[in-house]
Amino acid sequence: MLSVRNLVVSGGKGSAQIDIVSDVSFEIERGKVLGLVGESGSGKSITSLAVMGLLPHPQLWVRGGSIELDGADITEEPPYLRVERGHGGVAMIFQEPMTSLNPVLPIGEQIVEAVRVHDGSTGVTARNRAQELLDMVRIPDARLQLNAYPHELSGGMRQRVMIAIALACRPQALIADEPTTALDVTVQLQVLSLIRELCDTFDMGVLFITHDLGVVSELADSVAVMYGGKIVETGPVERLFNTPLHPYTAGLMGCVPDPSAGHRRFQTIPGQAPKPGEITHGCRFAPRCSHAQAICSDDAPTRVTEGARHFAECHFPISRGA
Repeated sequence: MLSVRNLVVSGGKGSAQIDIVSDVSFEIERGKVLGLVGESGSGKSITSLAVMGLLPHPQLWVRGGSIELDGADITEEPPYLRVERGHGGVAMIFQEPMTSLNPVLPIGEQIVEAVRVHDGSTGVTARNRAQELLDMVRIPDARLQLNAYPHELSGGMRQRVMIAIALACRPQALIADEPTTALDVTVQLQVLSLIRELCDTFDMGVLFITHDLGVVSELADSVAVMYGGKIVETGPVERLFNTPLHPYTAGLMGCVPDPSAGHRRFQTIPGQAPKPGEITHGCRFAPRCSHAQAICSDDAPTRVTEGARHFAECHFPISRGA
């Protein structure tokens, strides 16, 4: 339904031009959730902005690859053309709703604006649709809350408003960029449950971006692991968590706290993630990898498979005895 193929996002000018995201490919099926995980700076948010057509031009641009929605290539279309041509089927929920919502307008007006742009509805019809969307995302007393300002709502309620705005365009695909990071655990679970329910109800595909592997294990159907601007491993969530192929994936899983481990020290991945353009050949994870050998620094990693739909880019996948 949403297919990204060999996506390359570049920045800089002339000889200083570098690739921020390189050769990224993934697919999102209807009614399924794809979790995109990785450290900060790995390129997750840049990838999502490229899909949305929201890259800060001219600083960043799509240099290669394709983004297809139901078979139509939308790579070169800015957001306003996508709406006019009926391709406004990708919506996005951002990490911090207070930076996305207008603080001086009631939330009802902001939802009505989204409804008007995507449906063409106005007046009472648009306002009724806005109330319907608030009901859909489980905001109590929706008719009264239409007149509330963002600062009058809790963090969880503001994030539900953002979800309501995203649903105004009746999206085929929904991108959620770490939407629960600033929420406490109880509210986080409520928002995750809501996203899963909406995915099932409306048969949407969801790209869920996070650094929290616990969230991915509960919500996602499949996982793509991103490092240094590339996807290094992808597969069904259960298979990837049980038998990771890439040492980076195993390293991320080792960093998750284990309450049953007693006073064991936290595991960490040594070193720092590479900056864009810092590693131009070989495996980008090689400087931090305990399994690395000479070939890892010299030659680009090869693709290996472990069962259906489980792939990794690695010379020495750990499940094969490296």
